[in-house]
Amino acid sequence: MAKNFKALQAKMSPEARARSEDKANQMIREMALDELRGALDLTQQHLAELLHVNQAAISKVERRSDMYISTLRKIIEAMGGQLDIRAILPGGIVRINQFEEIRRPARARPSPARGEASKRSADLRFCDSITASAPSKR
Repeated sequence: MAKNFKALQAKMSPEARARSEDKANQMIREMALDELRGALDLTQQHLAELLHVNQAAISKVERRSDMYISTLRKIIEAMGGQLDIRAILPGGIVRINQFEEIRRPARARPSPARGEASKRSADLRFCDSITASAPSKR
């Protein structure tokens, strides 16, 4: 039978309760993109619509361990947040600001040569599709 968490927590020692709360707070502070999206009650489909890409593009980027900063920024902004990049050094924490305003000027892009798009990484295609002003037509 399931037990009420509050009842179990009341039986914990103050030290165990503090460890439990620290662990929970750390888990909240550290999430993968798919966990963050889920915690915000966003589906892949809804996020895809906000970014003008298809759902499969969101699925692919959530499985990646490496991506462009601009791609990550667009995803975080679509979730209602703001990307903040920091370096944690022995002398303190430094906010890295050189990536804040990476914006490509709006311009018409020529169609890629046949097969060229398949040679580009999935992340680059995703980044290109979310920075384009028109919805993706794949």
